[in-house]
Amino acid sequence: MRQAGRYMKSYQAICEKYPSFRERSENVDLVVEISLQPWQVFRPDGVILFSDILTPLSGMNIPFDIVKGKGPVIFDPLSTAADVEKVREFIPEESVPYVGEALTILRKEVNNEAAVLGFVGAPFTLASYVVEGGSSKHFTKIKRLAFSQPKILHALLQKFATSMAKYIRYQADKGAQAVQIFDSWATELSPVDFEEFSLPYLRLIVDSVKQTHPELPLILYASGSGGLLERLPLTGVDVISLDWTVDMAEGRRRLGPDVAVQGNVDPGVLFGSKEFITNRINDTVRKAGKGKHILNLGHGIIVGTPEENVAHFFEVAKGLRY
Repeated sequence: MRQAGRYMKSYQAICEKYPSFRERSENVDLVVEISLQPWQVFRPDGVILFSDILTPLSGMNIPFDIVKGKGPVIFDPLSTAADVEKVREFIPEESVPYVGEALTILRKEVNNEAAVLGFVGAPFTLASYVVEGGSSKHFTKIKRLAFSQPKILHALLQKFATSMAKYIRYQADKGAQAVQIFDSWATELSPVDFEEFSLPYLRLIVDSVKQTHPELPLILYASGSGGLLERLPLTGVDVISLDWTVDMAEGRRRLGPDVAVQGNVDPGVLFGSKEFITNRINDTVRKAGKGKHILNLGHGIIVGTPEENVAHFFEVAKGLRY
């Protein structure tokens, strides 16, 4: 659930040498090196491209940076129809060629011993960042726009949906064997607003990608999605990633038999004893039932997590048999 081992000493060493997140995520050699770090040590089943959901913004004429200790900063937040008009449709091969190059190299390096995963941000989440100007606590600006000038927001969401469908195809063509869609902020919406401002655009992306890449597995992750679970399979994705606030057995029941699940051990569990970690893994796997389950954490690994506990997670996971 975390594309870089931010908890890993080897990653922290790279950060000291290259303090700019954008440099780390836009330089092919660094992207490949960082993507491979957890895989070289722990040998998980997936290798996740080191990138960010905001990486496409520059290519869409939305200048941004990711500032240490502060997170994403959008220099000119969008608020009017004229602002949305200026947003360009994303052309990945022109704007982010380093992503394609890195994915192609990763496929060679990993040599089919693990799946190479790409990822994108969902339209509502990307819109939240660019309207709020960065992360937000109350999402006042995006909600003001949604509830007072919905046309403007829909125009922006449409641009993001078309662009992200293109970006998923590009990642798949360059080597990604599955792609995860992050709709981190969709869970700030009430169910009725989710159905207007998030669901149709997720569906649009999935439908569009499945036309050209019917075999590409698509995963949807939205942290805190307990109140929206039944609506998530309506997007048409293949896998729903659950966070740890939903009981795995209940989540399974609520999602129905047709969709696979991913998750959902609390990342905080990795601060517990090895015995505690083992028990929680077994509990999750038992509740998920047989098949259609990707064992994972319910969110990214927390910085400061002991690396030997991460290693233990993988050892236990690989030793499990149905």
